[in-house]
Amino acid sequence: MEINQKLIEEICQIAGNAADRILEIYDTDFSVESKDDRSPLTAADLAAHNTICAALAELTPDIPVLSEESAELPYAERSQWNCYWLVDPLDGTREFIKRNGEFTVNIALIENGQPGLGVITVPVTGVCYYAATSLGAFKTSAEGVTKPIKVKTTEADKITIAGSRSHGSEKQRAFIDQLDGAEILAIGSSLKFCLIAEGKADIYPRYGLTSEWDTAAAQCIVEEAGGCVVDMDFKPIRYNSKDSLLNPEFLAIADPSFNWKQYLDKI
Repeated sequence: MEINQKLIEEICQIAGNAADRILEIYDTDFSVESKDDRSPLTAADLAAHNTICAALAELTPDIPVLSEESAELPYAERSQWNCYWLVDPLDGTREFIKRNGEFTVNIALIENGQPGLGVITVPVTGVCYYAATSLGAFKTSAEGVTKPIKVKTTEADKITIAGSRSHGSEKQRAFIDQLDGAEILAIGSSLKFCLIAEGKADIYPRYGLTSEWDTAAAQCIVEEAGGCVVDMDFKPIRYNSKDSLLNPEFLAIADPSFNWKQYLDKI
């Protein structure tokens, strides 16, 4: 599928509309349910899901949509898709429930196992990050000002780590402990990737479960900003390549030339 500026703008608008629906519910006394995997679910997740899926079906009726809130689809069906939309309608539901503002709307276009377009909108701030293969990565402010974004060069004595408020593991702590004196920026959802892409952090190490819709849009943005999102063998994360929709443990890296392997080998 041809990815052009018009398509990007349309996807940003769809994400913005979903963000509006989320905010309508954010300030109400919403209830919280639990899904089969015990992760939380709110009316905002479903409202954003319905808004995005309806809009994508109208915009690109021939391209299937896989959303976190979709019914489960067998790999036998998904494996036939060369191109599809991958959506997390509300990334950071736990942060939404805490009302700390650290949640996003994520929409990615996957082609041949790789994200070719990625949009991340932050409902509370109105900021939108977006990227497309070979077109670069950008950030649009709440006032509508768009600027290109770029990763930073990593300096061994000035490392900043993007962490998580709601997740963590012994491996992650072991990794961080090796970087004595590193600054840690704790933030929820795909905003950790955005810190990498806009040059505010050097690495986001993720030891623990994530799903493909959690990372796809962000991976495109990080890659187009000059970074990478790789597994622990430093191979790029790929999509729709297996029955499970779970990602391997991964690293979102600002400066691919920096030797992060020296720290991984000690864990």
